[in-house]
Formats: sequence, C-alpha cells, structure tokens
Amino acid sequence: MSTNVLEMAETVALLMTAGKGILAADESTVTIEKRFKVLDVVCTEETRRDYRALLFSAPGLGAFISGVILFKETLKQNATSGASLPHLLRAQGIVTGIKVDKGTLAQAGFPGETVTQGLDGLADRLAEYKHLGARFAKWRAVFTIGADTPTPQAIAMNAHALACYAALCQEQGLVPIVEPEILMDGDHTLATCARVTEDVLHAVFHALHRQRVALEHMLLKPNMIVPGAAFPGQATPGQVAAATLECLRRTVPAAVPGIVFLSGGQTETDATANLNAINSPPAKQPWVLSFSYGRALQAPVLEKWRGEGANTAVAQQALLKRARLNSAARDGKYTLAMEQ
Repeated sequence: MSTNVLEMAETVALLMTAGKGILAADESTVTIEKRFKVLDVVCTEETRRDYRALLFSAPGLGAFISGVILFKETLKQNATSGASLPHLLRAQGIVTGIKVDKGTLAQAGFPGETVTQGLDGLADRLAEYKHLGARFAKWRAVFTIGADTPTPQAIAMNAHALACYAALCQEQGLVPIVEPEILMDGDHTLATCARVTEDVLHAVFHALHRQRVALEHMLLKPNMIVPGAAFPGQATPGQVAAATLECLRRTVPAAVPGIVFLSGGQTETDATANLNAINSPPAKQPWVLSFSYGRALQAPVLEKWRGEGANTAVAQQALLKRARLNSAARDGKYTLAMEQ
C-alpha cells in the first residue's frame, strides 16, 4: 500500500473522529471583509490574523473540532505569540486543511450560471500546501435554482472540475472535500431543491468515477435539502432530514466514508437542529454524517469579538458553545434546551 494511501486513510479517520466536525475558516479576503464591515472592523492582514488566531486558540476546541479549512493566507501567518496559525491547530490535535479553488466565473453562454476556476497550476499549489502542513483540501462548486437553472451543461462542467481537483489532491496524498452547493437563494420548494441536488450529485459521482478518484479517501460536503430562503413557510427539521437522507441514499455510494454538511445560509440554530434530525432516524446510514460549518459556527463569535482584544475570551466561549452543540447534533443528542 502506497504512502499516500496510508496518509489519506489516516486523515479521513481523524476528520471523522466520533463527536467531532470541521470548522470552515476559509473565507476569502473579499468575503471576510464584508463580514468585518458589518461590525465596523477594519479588514487588514493583522485583523484577519488576530481573528483566526482567536478561533484556533480557543481552549478545548479540539474536543469538538477535528479539522479546520484555511484560506491560503492563514497557512503562512504567525500569531502575535510567534506560533504559526497551523501550529495552534496542531497543538489541539486538529487537522489542517486548505481551500484551493479560486472562486467562480460567469459561464459564457449561460446567463446566471458560474463555473469554479483554479485547476491551472493546482498540482504545484497542492504540493506547496502539503509541504506547509495541509492534509486535506476543499473545492466548492455553486449552483443557483432558477426558472432555467442549473442547466445540464453547467452541472457537467462543475462536476468535471470537482473530479479533476479531487484526482489531483489524491495524487499528492491530500484528502479532497468535494463541495457541490445548491444555494438557498430563491423561492423554490423543498421538492425542487431535492430534485436539483439529486441531479448534481449523480453528475458529480459519475465524474469522480471517470477521473478514477478513490471514494474511500474523499469526503462529500453537500447542502441539506431545504426550501429557498424566500419560500413562504420553511421546512421542519424532520422534513429536512427525511428529504436529505432520501437524496443521499439515491446518489452517494456507500464507499464514501463521510458526509460533512455545509450550513449554506441557515441560522446557527437551524443548522444544528437539522443536523440533529438527520442523525436521529433509527436506520443506520452507510456514511458518517457530520458538519463542516462556516457562518453557523462563526456568526456568534464575530458578534462577540467585534475586533476588540478584550472580547477574546467571551468570543471563544461563543465558538465553543456552537461547536459543542453541533457535536451533540452529530450524534442526534441535541435539544433546543441546550441553547440556554
């Protein structure tokens, strides 16, 4: 068995550790600037470093978080203490990951649709990131539900890019997280989200097969099946769980070891309650069902921090609370009373 295979198997096992999930802290500079602006925090390299150091040094975070996805800037930054930000994670037994796509571009000839870029030079970048300590990576494709979208062409192009990225990761011994996201934007129904998600996941796994990606050494990061944010009347956690599990059983091979859901614009409590419902049915699923949340873990942290060093401890407690509650939800043991 090759060294790369052994490395990837170990990384998957660590990321899927019982009771733990993944923190997505891979916001691009443009995205994190938008979040800072809402709180009147100036976005500089230093403030981004300080905020992420706050996250990674939260005492006890490793009890609930198995891995963190970083933005490329963060992989090379040092905290004010002198320790590198990845070292703060390793000190808590947390595995370092890296976002490697370069965002989306409008897809020529297909109004309203995008394709994710970043394959050019990716092999060299992956080798560098692995040298810097990354053990897994993430690539995100985005789909919007509209009157005529997503088209089969947009689905096929993004599925192909996801599969090429995953194959390049495994060649370097990095575990790929494959993220095809159906956005919540719009007024579509739960059933429409289920239909589109099923179409996308079928295409993604066909593409992964064509690129000879080892399913045992990857993770899937999909959206849950939810109605559009503008749809009148939202689904209950039970409805979300039933639709999500039905879709996954129809599309995701049992060889995939884990599914780590994105929160995708859900509120913190909705993301936790829906994850809990997904893990509550008595029927055992073939995959570990966990989380890879960004805003659903970070929103209360940013609100408490607001760029002030004096708020570090209370902001870290906000992070630990959400991480602990999602850890409980991963085992179907979350209750609303735990929010108090």
